[in-house]
This record gives sequence, C-alpha cells and structure tokens, in this order.
Amino acid sequence: MNIRSLTRGDGVVIGAAVLLFIASFLDLYSLDGIPDEYDMPNFWSSGPALLGVVLAGLIGAALVVVSRGMPQPRKVAGLELGQFGVAFTVFAALGALGNVFDPAGGANNVGDPSDGPDAGTGLILALIATLILAAVAVATPLVPALKAPLVGAPRPAAPQPYGAQPPQGGYGYPGAQGGQQPSFGGQPQQPYGGQPQQAQAPQQPASDFSPFWFAVPVPRPLFAEDGSPTPIAELAPGTWYLAVEQRGAALVAQTQDGRRGVLQDTSGIQRG
Repeated sequence: MNIRSLTRGDGVVIGAAVLLFIASFLDLYSLDGIPDEYDMPNFWSSGPALLGVVLAGLIGAALVVVSRGMPQPRKVAGLELGQFGVAFTVFAALGALGNVFDPAGGANNVGDPSDGPDAGTGLILALIATLILAAVAVATPLVPALKAPLVGAPRPAAPQPYGAQPPQGGYGYPGAQGGQQPSFGGQPQQPYGGQPQQAQAPQQPASDFSPFWFAVPVPRPLFAEDGSPTPIAELAPGTWYLAVEQRGAALVAQTQDGRRGVLQDTSGIQRG
C-alpha cells in the first residue's frame, strides 16, 4: 500500500474512524436518577449497536482507505472495495441515527415515554463520527480539495537534463556512460602519446522542450512507447518523475528504475 497515494479525504476518514472507536467505550445512553457510581452500558455491551454502528463504520473506513492505497482497484462481485466501504459507512450513519432516536431499543415505549433513557455521550459522538465518515467517503472523489494528496512530495532542488547524473545518485536515473573522466585541473585525460581530440560543438536540441520534474495528483498509468494498451507502470502521487519528451498533449516520463513510458493524462500535474 502506497501511503503517498492517500488523499486528504482519506485522512479525514481515518480521523473519523478513530473518533468512532473512542466513542464505542463511552456511555450508550443515560438515565435520570442513576447514581454516579453505576456504570452505564457502552457499545460493547449491545450487540446490535456494536455491529450496526461501530464495526460497520470501522470496516467501511478500512475498505475506503485500503482501496485508494492499492495500485490497482480490487473488485468483489463486480464492485470495487471502495464502493463497499462507502456503503458500510452510510449504513453505520443510519444505524447511529436510529439509535439516537431509540437508545434503549424500544424500552422507552413501555410505560411513560418521558421516563425512557436518553442518548449518551458515546452514542452522540458515534453519530457525529459516522456522519463525517459517510459524508467524506462519498464526497472525496467529487471534491478537488479532498482529492489532494495527504502527504506532499518533496520538491527537487533543480531539474536535471535527461541523461545527466542527479546529485548524490539518489534518484535512480542513469548517468552519462562512456565519457572521459576529467583529470586534476578540469582537463580531460588523454592517452600517452595520443593527440588531443577536437572539441565538438554542442548539438542544438531538436525542439524547445526542456526536461522537467513533475508529480501526478492521483495514480495514473504509464503506457509503453510502442502504443501498447497495457500499462508498464503506475505513477503514484507524492513522487517526482522526469519528463524527457513531449508528444502532443502526452509526456514521455521516466520512472525511478529507469523505465520510460507515455503518460497520456497530464491534467493537473505539478511541475517541479
């Protein structure tokens, strides 16, 4: 699972799931006239409330986050895991809302309804957490602010020309091979008895394109340069890649392991 592929919406979903887990240990409902030393039941004391609210919300949050962190979406019965997760979060929110209206599961309908229990601290917090959970899970694919990467990519110091060795050799792009090593003083070494080579004039680039670093806002496939429809790699948010050529609206990009491919969808990319 790629942490850098998580979005801000996923961060809110994780926070709401933590709040829901904390709420499960607080009072499920409250009654007037009960002594303070009496322990009121919580979600873990009620099977329907535990399954329908807490576990449903936590499972939904886990499915939403894990599905967005996967390189390729997984499907079950024709539906993606993220869609199952959204359904679980909505179900949990509806369950929490129903429990708020009827905390004791119909016990307050016996006798005087005014003497029935009220929603406790845990149930109110669970309702807030599940409403946030469901709302953000549904809205993340639709709201640009929630689709932004949760962990930003570190900006490179400066773009490196294609084929040049990056500083400290840490990025993984191949350096220039076969060139002469400079000797002390900056002059290229010559074989003993050999004639100095004539300096070659620098070749002019075929176009005005200059290689640059870029990052993608969401995971995007990288296709082979021969036009094959099968992706050869996937570019992940939070990582900088080197654009080495432009082909119309597409870019030829190079990954950390030296593979080159065509990025067809260049919308919203961040230039370094």
